[in-house]
Amino acid sequence: MSTLAWFSTISLAAWVWLLLGQGFFWRTDQRLPPERRTRPEPWPRVAVVVPARDEAEVLPLSLPSLLVQDYPGTAEVFLVDDGSTDGTGKLAVELSGRYGGLPLTVVSPGEPEPGWTGKLWALRHGMAQARARGPEYLLLTDADIAHEPDSLRRLVAAAVDHDLDLVSQMARLRVASFWERLVVPAFVYFFAQLYPFRWINRARPLATAAAGGCVLLRTETAVAADVPEAIRQAVIDDVSLARAVRRAGGRIWLGLAERVDSVRPYPGLGELWRMIARSAYAQLRHNPLLLVGTVAGLALVYLLPPVALVAGVWTGDAPAAWAGGVAWAVMAGTYVPMLRYYRQPLRLAPLLPFTAFLYLLMTVDSAVRHYRGRGAAWKGRTYARPEAAPDR
Repeated sequence: MSTLAWFSTISLAAWVWLLLGQGFFWRTDQRLPPERRTRPEPWPRVAVVVPARDEAEVLPLSLPSLLVQDYPGTAEVFLVDDGSTDGTGKLAVELSGRYGGLPLTVVSPGEPEPGWTGKLWALRHGMAQARARGPEYLLLTDADIAHEPDSLRRLVAAAVDHDLDLVSQMARLRVASFWERLVVPAFVYFFAQLYPFRWINRARPLATAAAGGCVLLRTETAVAADVPEAIRQAVIDDVSLARAVRRAGGRIWLGLAERVDSVRPYPGLGELWRMIARSAYAQLRHNPLLLVGTVAGLALVYLLPPVALVAGVWTGDAPAAWAGGVAWAVMAGTYVPMLRYYRQPLRLAPLLPFTAFLYLLMTVDSAVRHYRGRGAAWKGRTYARPEAAPDR
């Protein structure tokens, strides 16, 4: 066998393992557990905490969806205006007056203290304000996330019915532009591959993660886990939050959302690139060896199969062409469920190697930004040497 055929066979073996041995990450059936017929009486008190920095563009699409929640118990919304310059706080008050519904409190924490990332500083302030009202649960949700009217009720029902300390849903991201269709489903696909939802949701979990856009957290567990103080420097705050909760003995569930959507637009490749590159190297714990291994792994698993197929056909190397073609077919097949979840055409499945190449470049760019001192730049703030999500 040629060298190309050997590497193609290794790539195919990797895909057989990913297909069968990585927690069936490619399946998209991890959704909120069904509600039980017996309901909690009374329903737990809930405080919704929304960190917001310069979100006037998306707030009219997201905040009203929280204000009009049909939650049967007591709930209120705390919007933390994190130094916005576009009138986010004022707009929130106007929207509350227009839509009514749940009570809204707008607070501002001032600039973050040293050692804090901006979002976690805002969450610290909002959670402190909310805990003064004695809620049993905290819903931490981003300012670009829109919820269907029954979202809060279903989250709380799942937490109560299944005795969960943290219930998180991966919001369905917007897919309207060409680049969103190409990149966004793959973003969730890669996340699920790294953190298989089934492994997270097991009674004896094999992985730990959460999706920061929608997290329902038991208040007493947050106190026991010292959240958010324990993770104040984390750029990948959702994974860090989940790990802190797990260390405190909390039970976690993570799945795909059906009625929770992100309304933030990423119309061009540049916006998507910045969104992914700002935290990619932090995910690798700023470790050059992990960066090299990740680049090599992406090349072997995602880029080699189509190259081997084309080169094998061109040179008459049948083993290389066969192994590369089968690996590419398995890869595309595992991507189909995610494309269906995002209601995208299945013809995008064979393009996954190209999208993976873009992610490879974004990851390398993330490392370059880090070493140039630009770190995780977001909303006018730069964290030149932020801490990665703690791996414990």
